[in-house]
Amino acid sequence: MALCVVPALVLAQSVEKDVCPRPHKGSFVPEPTDLRSENGVLKVQLMYTNFRDALGQMHYCYRDGNGSQAPNLRLNPGDWLVLTLKNELKGIQGAPHQHSAAPSPRPSECGSGTMDGLSTNLHFHGVNIAPACHQDDVLHTLISPSDPPFEYRLQVPADQPPGVYWYHPHVHGASNLQVQGGASGALIVEGIEHANPAVAGLPERVLVIRDQPLLTPNAEPYAAVVMPEMPVLRDPDGDILNTGTGSGPPSKDLSINFVPVPYPDYPPGQILVKPLERQLWRILNASAITYLDLRLQYNGVPQFMGEVSVDGSPVNSAPAKHAETGKNHPENGTVWLNHIDLPPGGRADVIVQGPPMGVYGNLITQAVDTGPAGENDPVRPLANVMANAGAPEPRSTLPASSSSLVPAPNSSWLGNAKPVRVRKLYFSEKPSDPNNPNSPTVFMLTLDGQNPAPYDPRATAPNMTVKQGEVEDWIIENRSQELHAFHIHQLHFLLEESNGVHADEPFLRDTVNVGFWDGKSASYPSVKLRMDFRSPRLVGTFVYHCHLLEHEDGGMMGTIHVLTANEAAAGH
Repeated sequence: MALCVVPALVLAQSVEKDVCPRPHKGSFVPEPTDLRSENGVLKVQLMYTNFRDALGQMHYCYRDGNGSQAPNLRLNPGDWLVLTLKNELKGIQGAPHQHSAAPSPRPSECGSGTMDGLSTNLHFHGVNIAPACHQDDVLHTLISPSDPPFEYRLQVPADQPPGVYWYHPHVHGASNLQVQGGASGALIVEGIEHANPAVAGLPERVLVIRDQPLLTPNAEPYAAVVMPEMPVLRDPDGDILNTGTGSGPPSKDLSINFVPVPYPDYPPGQILVKPLERQLWRILNASAITYLDLRLQYNGVPQFMGEVSVDGSPVNSAPAKHAETGKNHPENGTVWLNHIDLPPGGRADVIVQGPPMGVYGNLITQAVDTGPAGENDPVRPLANVMANAGAPEPRSTLPASSSSLVPAPNSSWLGNAKPVRVRKLYFSEKPSDPNNPNSPTVFMLTLDGQNPAPYDPRATAPNMTVKQGEVEDWIIENRSQELHAFHIHQLHFLLEESNGVHADEPFLRDTVNVGFWDGKSASYPSVKLRMDFRSPRLVGTFVYHCHLLEHEDGGMMGTIHVLTANEAAAGH
């Protein structure tokens, strides 16, 4: 009788409780727990933990007091969030290289950690709050496992647009590892039915799509049986390169509400809906590096989805009298599309209608061309969508009344503001060893006129300053051969142009794609953005970066300091 030898790693894990359990592949897609504000306040206690599973993959998770992972934080404009975060991370092998953090003016108040794989903090992506300790500071707030519970206390602005936002760690050098491990959750600002009466009374479903390291990186693709695949090529950082075929092994596996959909067979999650029922799907791409091109298909036929908001901004944000005429302009607050593009960090609220009985439905992501130096994001399914008369309703339903109005913004429409200056920034890459093109990549985001260099966390001077109250136009160029996603903290911007073509968008974003350079054209792909520094909440120092977190950790980030009027007068 042969002896069964159990790996030591499995034995070690068998005596330790899995603090971040995940659903099985092919299971029903669970709904995250909803935590709602009461009397204008949402009090939350989150434990931040990690666990290495039997396959060696590291899971990270936020758990509330009941053990629920990654709960939805639901607040109204004007509500307070009081969130206590306890860092319970354990030591891990292969943690990121430790950096020296930029000096903090109040180090004891902002935590005692260092920029390494065991420190953490929270970024409330898209919420327009101050870059201050206990609010949305990611430069100096570094919470270590030895620190007591750290309190975040912040107020959702009264003029915050209703929609889906999210929270995740943002420690430079560790963001990619932790977000790939599952460290993310949705934050919902309520009131979307006031901006768009068409969604009033609809059941709503929150879908968080995450990426993670491949479970079976050496498996043969099923498509190889009928379509010979190109040899698997990897970039210097170990990621599978874009094949340009729309198929082949992906750089990362995907999951939907933690239900894994692993390569190569991609067993989809299961979503039950009542026949022909309309729902509002609140979709978050919480991937670290994976782009999505989402399509809903019934019997293979793409369905139209009603896009209600992008990045938390209702698509009819612009005053009607200022919205320019265009075929995709929403007449009633909805744009009907047969696919939804979401870069890492991007979000969308969309109206969908379930299939009739007997019709096969599935949610897929089409292939995304990330460029010859980009990661491979092939076509693959995410979930089967099945009609069943007995399907349970989602746990959350929007109010049936839309009589209240969304609070008016405190400033005029950004598209009508006059910029005081135009700046140019550009993405670029280079090998870390100039003599070895296969050495790890250095990623840079440079203000034109400055020397290209990766972000230095020890630097004390910001890359640029701006006076609070000003509006600027930024041109972002991509001088590399892979797709990048520009993101800035604390504010939303208006996409004015893409590659010199006017962008007819009556809403604001906080994350946008910048196409890849073909390596030979005389001009670079670019976007032109109108940046809004008018809010007094923005005073302080915060960051802008590529939201492919591998790139951000690798140096593709910069800092901006917003001066008060007194600071500007004093010549700071």
